[in-house]
Amino acid sequence: MRNNRRRVVNGLMGIGLFGVILSWPLELSAQDNRMLIDDFSKENFISALGTSWVGVSDKVMGGISEARIETTTISLRRCLHLTGDVRVENNGGFIQAALNLSEDNKIFDASRFSGVRLTVYGNNENYSIHLRTLDNNRPWQSYRAHFIAKSMWHVIELPFKNFKPYRLDTKLNITRLKRIGLVAIGRPFSADLAISNIEFYK
Repeated sequence: MRNNRRRVVNGLMGIGLFGVILSWPLELSAQDNRMLIDDFSKENFISALGTSWVGVSDKVMGGISEARIETTTISLRRCLHLTGDVRVENNGGFIQAALNLSEDNKIFDASRFSGVRLTVYGNNENYSIHLRTLDNNRPWQSYRAHFIAKSMWHVIELPFKNFKPYRLDTKLNITRLKRIGLVAIGRPFSADLAISNIEFYK
């Protein structure tokens, strides 16, 4: 624990398939039509939406993966840093940093936007964004898109149309969003993912 800035909470998710992304260098990322989810400028894991980030692992289902989150500075950028060892023993296999998109457990209508944009720094591994809506009735259900986090700050766009349902048949309804997660999942590896900005874009 570093000054009480790391927090781990057990959760339950499953394993998904890879989607399609659009990525470009950081200097080309400036956009006006956006809604900030977080730039990690606040303390105590409080997002720009007023909700709190939590670290989640597979331990609730008997897994042994370890999740750690902290807010820190990497290459002069304030960020959320997700690290830990993803293990697949005991039907496990994921860690994540998760955020409710509205306070009081209300739904979030993202119909004015086209997708999720994030500024990331990683270890050249595959990671995922998971969205949950009112249509996700089971802990393992979600809508998933995937990306490679390069070992440099860069911007990635994940259009909503590329989020695929996992273990449910209902298509993604972006008027009924509840939660977003930054996820390391599906195989044994050491996760090291930093996010300095995450937003919805038009």
